[in-house]
Amino acid sequence: MPIISSLLAKLTGIILTILVIATINFVLVHSAPGDPALVIAGQSGDTDVKFIEQVRTEYGLDQPYLVQLGTYLGKVVRFDLGYSYRQRRAVSDLILDRLGPTLLLTLTAFFLSLIGGVFFGAFAGLRHGKWSDLAISLVSLLLYATPVFWLGLMLVLIFSVQLEWLPAFGYANIRAASYSTFGYAMDVARHLILPAVTLSAIYMAVYTRLMRSSLIEISHEDHVRTARAKGLTEGRILRGHMLRNAAVPVVTFAGLQAGALIGGAVVVETVFSWPGLGRLTFDAVTARDYPVLLGLFLVMSVMVIAVNLLTDLLHRLIDPRVGAH
Repeated sequence: MPIISSLLAKLTGIILTILVIATINFVLVHSAPGDPALVIAGQSGDTDVKFIEQVRTEYGLDQPYLVQLGTYLGKVVRFDLGYSYRQRRAVSDLILDRLGPTLLLTLTAFFLSLIGGVFFGAFAGLRHGKWSDLAISLVSLLLYATPVFWLGLMLVLIFSVQLEWLPAFGYANIRAASYSTFGYAMDVARHLILPAVTLSAIYMAVYTRLMRSSLIEISHEDHVRTARAKGLTEGRILRGHMLRNAAVPVVTFAGLQAGALIGGAVVVETVFSWPGLGRLTFDAVTARDYPVLLGLFLVMSVMVIAVNLLTDLLHRLIDPRVGAH
């Protein structure tokens, strides 16, 4: 019963959080300058006042602000994200078309940055004060200070233009439809390398420095000294007493950074022409397509919540004491 009560409380909290986020998104998007009715009329080539009023009536833009908000929240509860002004399609269909590539990119970047950060941070922490530690610290500092879009462009120039090892943009080759299942997967993987490395680089640098500092701090704690006094090998001490404890703050911080990771995908997808939610967000902003923007913000918020839950599970696997409370 306590477990069921805990799950119900967490589920209720998630639902309330999503509704609050949806309300805030609605207020922010509708506070932005620009009239979507004028944008639609301009794209249609008809700026007649009657046509503009007809557009407002058709999309409910002539309703009072609170009525629009109530209508939107009612649709969210029914899992209805609305209809796109510009693309004349349901927002849910537009998002589902782009969700797969974004999930592939963000999850790959998340695990790449987490695994790479833990590995390089542990290596630097174990060799504290040596040249390898200084080299890793310097590289991580440079990556952290490098703008994401600039790093992406440099990787394209080096690995696509100069070396011609990897494709510069896109999700798959235009001939990918004729490939076998394995061939198509390998082609997508080749296109994924540069965007994933670009998106994960800055977070890998942060996790590397955090893991290094955490491992150095733990190496001086009493339980590690006691293990050494008992005659345990350094490898056993590292695996049993140091790595798991040092990785806990890294995993926790990774969950907090999930929102920034998904937000950074907007820039990376634009640089590499990756057909995901980031590109759709950019197009919706330029077109003042409010329903698409609201749907995207809501879906991205749910993704952040899901990544935080995933991080919580990883936290419990690394430190079983968390699940005991």
